[in-house]
Amino acid sequence: MALDPAEQHLRHVEKDVLIPKIMREKARERCSEQVQDFTRCCKDSGILMVVKCRKENSALKECLTAHYNDPAFYEECKMEYLKEREEFRKTGIPSKKRLQKLPTSM
Repeated sequence: MALDPAEQHLRHVEKDVLIPKIMREKARERCSEQVQDFTRCCKDSGILMVVKCRKENSALKECLTAHYNDPAFYEECKMEYLKEREEFRKTGIPSKKRLQKLPTSM
């Protein structure tokens, strides 16, 4: 399904807030191993996590930054946002509420 070029115009808040939010969520999913390693280290280290978890923190930052700086990843997240926006404009229902309403009475 190709989007109409006129429908691809993005407002400031979409470019600077909404699409980066999708990017953060997807990047955390793709870096789940590093997120788990860092979380585990922090739980095991307590107050000393700042000192003890540098390696895990660096690996997590490196993974996330690689995604944030990838133009193809940005385009993928932008297209996902545009599809969600188009669906919202058709139905008036935000995607999260649409997804929540699916499994009710069957």
